[in-house]
Amino acid sequence: MNSTQAWSTRTFGNEDRLPRVPLPTLERSCERFVEWCAPLLSADELATTEAAVSRFLRPDSPARALQAALEQYDAEEGVRSWLDAFWPYRYLGRRDRIALNANFFFLFKEAAQEQVERAAGLVAAAVDYKRLLDEERIPPIVQHGQPHSMEQQKFLFSTTRIPGPVQDTVRAPYSAEWPGPSPARHIAVFFRGNVFRMEVLGPDGQPNPHADLTGGLRAIMKAGAVRAPTDTAVGHLTTKARAEWAASRQALLACDPGNADALDAIETALFCLCLEDFSPKDTKDACDRLLHGDSGNRWFDKAVSLVVFGDGTAGINVEHCCLDGTTILNFVDTLLHHAPEAGHESRGLSAVDAIEFALDADLRADVQAAATSFAEHVDETATTTLWFEDFGANRIKQLGMSPDAFVQMAFQLAHKSTKGLTGATYESIATRQYQNGRTEAMRVVTPEVLRFVAAMDDPEADAATRRAAFRAAAEKHVARVKECQVGQAPEQHLLELQLIQRRRGAELGASEPLDLYETPGWLTMRNDYLSTSSAPSTNIRYFGFGSTSSQCIGVAYVLLPDHFNLYLSTPRPVADEMFGFAANLTQAVRELQELLAAESTEGLPR
Repeated sequence: MNSTQAWSTRTFGNEDRLPRVPLPTLERSCERFVEWCAPLLSADELATTEAAVSRFLRPDSPARALQAALEQYDAEEGVRSWLDAFWPYRYLGRRDRIALNANFFFLFKEAAQEQVERAAGLVAAAVDYKRLLDEERIPPIVQHGQPHSMEQQKFLFSTTRIPGPVQDTVRAPYSAEWPGPSPARHIAVFFRGNVFRMEVLGPDGQPNPHADLTGGLRAIMKAGAVRAPTDTAVGHLTTKARAEWAASRQALLACDPGNADALDAIETALFCLCLEDFSPKDTKDACDRLLHGDSGNRWFDKAVSLVVFGDGTAGINVEHCCLDGTTILNFVDTLLHHAPEAGHESRGLSAVDAIEFALDADLRADVQAAATSFAEHVDETATTTLWFEDFGANRIKQLGMSPDAFVQMAFQLAHKSTKGLTGATYESIATRQYQNGRTEAMRVVTPEVLRFVAAMDDPEADAATRRAAFRAAAEKHVARVKECQVGQAPEQHLLELQLIQRRRGAELGASEPLDLYETPGWLTMRNDYLSTSSAPSTNIRYFGFGSTSSQCIGVAYVLLPDHFNLYLSTPRPVADEMFGFAANLTQAVRELQELLAAESTEGLPR
């Protein structure tokens, strides 16, 4: 960027001027792939993987045709990133449940407000945000002088994932079918399994004032006072595996013409508001309820669902296909610092109408079965929370280390102490400085990590040896993060080549199987033992998501200057190991702090 040129202050004003995600060469991605998977493999497994990589790179390998097709796609007019086709397939192609398995949540900071007041305040803030976004008055995020892509902001409102038999689709504004901002003026409100349409914008596009929203919400709670029978709360269907939900949706549409209008009202709503008729028992219970909740009181396909409990505790559940945590953090930070603009004249109570579905006996049985199945799935998931007071990023910086590197090394030490091995670990790295930028998949385990955990476990290793190993592992971690931030990670590139082969292999003359994708390196590197992601914001207490495999611990962490907290999840059969990991993490954080703190006092006279 020329220093004489100013970046635009309009929300989407910089999108075409951002750099593009660099497309790696085959050789570079394969070199990094071998480097990244090697620490997880035996000598024989590494040799098998390296041989497959050599075949993958042959001049006559189908991988060459796949790479050429990807390069051609990247050069097409209108394509902003070689990952533009990757992301929809990656998210919309998954066939399991998205409820608990893919959606994520944030638990907001506390506020001394009762339920309806807090809900109305959040709705008012979100509607004001939507109005500013429509006018491109949400400032672009800028870090280190570099604007970030704001494209995901287009999917905050009136965006709904639609189930499909083979792959899902997204119904959203700013699309060919629906150009420009959403013209919808309503939200969908859930209470006790009943669903209502509530107008939040007037015909002139001006937001309804807080008092009108409060009145509308009180009317909804009165109208929905009787809990909907489980077999009529259609939200349960959104917890099903995607192809099964697609079939149920078609059955809904076929059952009664009015169901199309009911679906349309929910799918076009600006967002969902889920009012709960209970207060969480404690913070962990609030987190759990935000993750999975009463599934009859949710629509998990909706991009944004604000959730407010009986005592005013609040948070958000997010459908992940178009939205990443960084976008939601920006949204939430704005909501929770919202001051309503003056001048919104009262129109009386916000208009409220029930959204009702006509269900036959088969559909009622389907809804009941979905509710039962999801409740069983929830019961098979174990979770816990951890809160470290008087320890955070400031303390780590005082000790001369990168905060993220410190906590990631603590995760590795705790995992080794718990399970006796160093397993594949995923960390999400944001790449929003690029056009359509989202995230990179970083793999945390390096040879330096192995040496670090070995030194910490070695009774013969002195403090200086352990400290040197710790710092070397942390420095390598920081270096790898930087590689990912500039689009130089191998996994998504190699995965997209595999997906191109599945989609177009025959057309490209590249259908011969590529055994790289069956190697110990590929399978082991991607079989997570820890799946980690961070969400740094003073406006949230916890962030969380479900685990990603049968032995995985999902680690969602909020690392702030003065505290550090985590939400952990794992399948119940391995719950004891998750609780052991939590205990060992507490010990690891303390031990590593002491190790670094001792550095400044060693050698001083006693």
